[in-house]
Parts: sequence; structure tokens; C-alpha cells
Amino acid sequence: MMKAAAIILAGGKSSRMGTNKALLKINQKMNIEGICDKLNILFDDIILVTNDPKAYEFLEVRMTADEYPGMGPLAGLHAGLKASDYDVNLVVACDMPFVSAELAEVMIRYCRGYDAVVPVINGKQHPLFAIYKKEIAEVAAKCIKDGELRMKHLLDLIHVRYVTEKDLAGFSGTDIERVFFNMNHPQDYEDAKKWAEE
Repeated sequence: MMKAAAIILAGGKSSRMGTNKALLKINQKMNIEGICDKLNILFDDIILVTNDPKAYEFLEVRMTADEYPGMGPLAGLHAGLKASDYDVNLVVACDMPFVSAELAEVMIRYCRGYDAVVPVINGKQHPLFAIYKKEIAEVAAKCIKDGELRMKHLLDLIHVRYVTEKDLAGFSGTDIERVFFNMNHPQDYEDAKKWAEE
């Protein structure tokens, strides 16, 4: 077990999907259950950030709500970090069916001396499958109060180690791009179901 917590952000309006992405079934399991199962292998603590705790009682994980509701992923990150007992935290969006605890472990190795470790895959940043230190919760709160709600604003204010495919080459799991796949549209969900069965 790693001395770290995994924070799952189960907020979001799911407007493009039209239904709660966390509760979509993939291989007979709800997406969020699959994510918890994968992260449970390595993380001592899982914290679910949600403003609808009733919907997730069946998971039997620790839950916390946004202090700044309706302010997007940054508010979820802030709530999760505040609730965490650990200095080092993996933050994951609930619409990523192929997350990898092993890859998270590789990323954690890069966090010494940094506030965050953010993957850049094919030139695209992935701040919602990334490592954050607990102490940046206050910086996140300041961004929210200033109306700067994009994750990028936060990353510009803290000391980030960006890791690319090359840094993560030691990772031997599935196709690395798939780990960062997220379901925004109904077609993405269809693709995810197909891949999960392969």
C-alpha cells in the first residue's frame, strides 16, 4: 500500500453524456465501482468528492462535498485535498474507465520536490489523472475565489512536474493513451464497453 490517498471527483453535470457517467455500466460493473476496485489495490484511502452522497452509498468509501459547489473540477480537487489525511494524493475524474493504479504509482515517484505531477500524453495535459500535494488546497481555494476556475490557472501558480510518455516508459500496463481516455459523449461510452470486453 502506498502512503497516499486516491481522490475521485464524482461531480460534473454530465451534460454531453446526458446521464451520470460514474454510474454507467461497463462489464457488469458501474464505472465508478471499477475505478474504486483498481485504486483499492494500491491506495490506503479512497475519498469520493460528491454533492450527491446517496447515489454512492453502495461503494462504502469516504465521501466529502464541495465547499464551493458548482465551481467545477477545481472545487472538487480543493474538497478532496482538504479531506485527505495524506500529503500525496492521486486525483481521478469519475469518467475514466481505464485508470491504472500502477501508472499512478509511477507518477508518484516523480513528486518529490513538486506540488503536482501532471501527465502530458500526445502533447495534451491531463490534470484530472494527476498527483497533487495536500498543501496546494489553499492555492486552489484562492483561484476559485478569484474566479479563475480552469485547472490551468492552478497549475500556473504551483510547482508542477510534467511527465510525458518517455518518463512513464517504465509503465507496463495497457496502452497508455487508454488510461487517459474519458467518456464525454454516448459514443465514447460505446467504445469503452467494446474495449473493456476485448
